[in-house]
Amino acid sequence: MSAESHYLDAIESEDNGEIENALTSARKAVEADPEHSNAWWMIANLLAPDGKYPDLEQASKALVACTMVVKLDPSRVDAWVKGGRIMVDHLGLYEDALVWWQDCRKATPFESVPIIEQTTILSDMGMYAEARDRLSSLFEEDLDIANSQLAKITHLHKTLERSAEQDQAVHFKPWQKNHAGWTAIKMRTNRAPVSENLLFMMTTIPFLMLEVFLSRSIFGDGWSGFCLTSLLILVTVILGMSVTRKLYQKVNKPGFNMLRAIQFEASSGCVVIPDDIRGSRLYNFLYSRHPPAFQQRLEKIIESNRKIPKNWKMKLPDFDSHLDEIGFIEEEEETELSSFEEE
Repeated sequence: MSAESHYLDAIESEDNGEIENALTSARKAVEADPEHSNAWWMIANLLAPDGKYPDLEQASKALVACTMVVKLDPSRVDAWVKGGRIMVDHLGLYEDALVWWQDCRKATPFESVPIIEQTTILSDMGMYAEARDRLSSLFEEDLDIANSQLAKITHLHKTLERSAEQDQAVHFKPWQKNHAGWTAIKMRTNRAPVSENLLFMMTTIPFLMLEVFLSRSIFGDGWSGFCLTSLLILVTVILGMSVTRKLYQKVNKPGFNMLRAIQFEASSGCVVIPDDIRGSRLYNFLYSRHPPAFQQRLEKIIESNRKIPKNWKMKLPDFDSHLDEIGFIEEEEETELSSFEEE
């Protein structure tokens, strides 16, 4: 049978809900024709469907399939996105994902998605200065931004603004054994993170109940009293949400630091979390919130017990490498060319 016949069988099996048969037929299609990009894309989606949690083997094979798709058709932004999501969400390959998205920029230099994803990764890893540079390039290059991305960009902008106001020494760096962040983590190891909803109920709900109880005696009955009470409640809720958000960030800072340490181990492949912290309630809570593939890969890293090298530095790709793809010419080169022409 030809590759196309196997591919059509895979489509039919998938439509009938026969996932294993569809996967078998799709694999036969790429065996017959390794350049069948649609069959590779089907394999990626069958192994790691959106909204599902594949194991380590499935996620790894799905990433290979995505790599084949973008190799055969670099303009497939959907394959770039899926591959990037698998790298970060399921495998914890943050450094590799930065390179992945830079390769995407070379293939699709006018897409804004790679910059947003790179900014998110750098921010999560505590590389705030580099993240700010990435976000600023989004506007410097005047790239189109989808409405669905505006909320994410706004959140990133606020996070990076807050980081700029802080001393860089305060930013937690998991690879530094003596960083003060480890002390804060040890003080909170026996407690799970506090939810934002719980903090809102503790700080704001009592005031709302008091306002409702006293509103009649203060504002009186009728529509005017109802409107004034509603306005007061609205203002209280807005202020309460603002206070709760700040309190949430402050109270759960050790948890965020622990999360960064877990992500760093997954990204670097090196162990940095002390044994007395690893078995704590805080660690177990955050570890359990990761997908199965992430957990399985992290367990392998822990078993290897590879230590972080001295003077470790995060490997960053050349963020300007995509400029060659759009024919960017530096001013110095233009000047030399002009001078040559004049001669």
